[in-house]
Order: sequence, then structure tokens, then C-alpha cells
Amino acid sequence: MNFLRRRLSDSSFVANLPNGYMTDLQRPDSSTSSPASPAMERRHPQPLAASFSSPGSSLFSSLSSAMKQAPQATSGLMEPPGPSTPIVQRPRILLVIDDAHTDWSKYFHGKKVNGEIEIRVEQAEFSELNLAAYVTGGCMVDMQVVRNGTKVVSRSFKPDFILVRQHAYSMALGEDYRSLVIGLQYGGLPAVNSLYSVYNFCSKPWVFSQLIKIFHSLGPEKFPLVEQTFFPNHKPMVSALFYSVSLHDAE
Repeated sequence: MNFLRRRLSDSSFVANLPNGYMTDLQRPDSSTSSPASPAMERRHPQPLAASFSSPGSSLFSSLSSAMKQAPQATSGLMEPPGPSTPIVQRPRILLVIDDAHTDWSKYFHGKKVNGEIEIRVEQAEFSELNLAAYVTGGCMVDMQVVRNGTKVVSRSFKPDFILVRQHAYSMALGEDYRSLVIGLQYGGLPAVNSLYSVYNFCSKPWVFSQLIKIFHSLGPEKFPLVEQTFFPNHKPMVSALFYSVSLHDAE
């Protein structure tokens, strides 16, 4: 230390030093300087932005600035959105199978499904209908209504649900419409009254067999039935008649 003092006090040594060297030596070294007291740190806090600067922070600030300026730059090119248009749903088609004595459209006039969707009624008899049913395409109905020999309605449509108020089977010639009931079921068409019941009621003995089950379950006092006899065809009836006549002759 004394050696340095002597050398620095020598005027010839100091004169040979580079310009500004003594000035740099007189600057306090930040790495070896004594730590500041807490009071001094509170008086002179250093801002975080000045002490931390990295490429990531500058990129984020640039991106934020671009995002702020983007809406302003495109505001003149984009038109403000207009008022939303309400979606109008198509009416649901109700196919009513019944004769012309009852006008079912007046019963559904003004009625809506879930209070929102209108109901359009298409009414015809079984004899005025034809259809094609698909596995994935539903059921397409062809309707041709004839009144007094004049065709008044002829159109095709896909019903959304169905109401059956007419018998699908009769012993009269040409009044067996069970194939139409099967087609409606094949197309998966929802029905107000079950298509199972409509098809079952095509056979009165089948329905009566269900009543016999209730008869045996509840008893004749609670569920009486008219006594009947079922023959699958006419042959047992002829045999029974011949047997009864033979007994009468024997007497």
C-alpha cells in the first residue's frame, strides 16, 4: 500500500499514465462498494423496468402494442354487426287418419308445440294414402283426397307425427290397411295413439284374448266377459255342427 502511495505521489509516473486513467480509478466500484443501508434503499428505489430488460420482455411489449393497435387499424374496414334475425322454425305436420265427418284442423288451430312451433294438420282416410318408408329417411306419405269423385288434394309430404282415428282393418273387400300401419311403424313415425295398439286392434279375437287374461286375473265378478268360442277356420265349426246334428238324429 505504501508502495502505491509513493508511486502515485511521483509526478513523472502520473504524467506517463493514459488520459482519464486516474479518473477511472477514482470511480467507486459497484461490485466492491459497501452495501447501502435500508434507509438509503427506501429513499432511492430502482425501477423494475430499468433493472430488468430481456428480448422476451421487449417482444411481449411489442405484441401487446400490436394487439392494441389492431382493432384501431381495422375499425374503419369492418362494418358494425347488424341486429340478429330470429330463426323461424318450420311448422310440424300432424297426419290425422280419419273420415271426413270430423275436421281435425279446427281442434289444432292456433296450437303450438312447446308454445313456439306451429302445427299443420293433414287429414285423410286410409284409402286415400300411400307411403314409402326408409331406414334413415323416415316416412314419405302420398295423399290423394277424393270428394264426390273429384280429386281435391294431391300432395306428398313427410309427417312429423300421426293420429289414427280410423280402423285399419275390416272384413269388407279392399279395406285391409295393415300394410300402411306397418309402413308407418317401419318409418319410425311417432304416433299419438300407439301403432302397436292400432295393429293389435286389427284382429278382434287377438284383442279378446288380452281381455281373457284380465278376466282370469281379476275374476268374473270384477271383470265379466261374454262367453265366446274361437275357431281358427270353418272346419271345426262344420264338425261341431255335424256332431250336434248326429246326436239329435240318434235321439
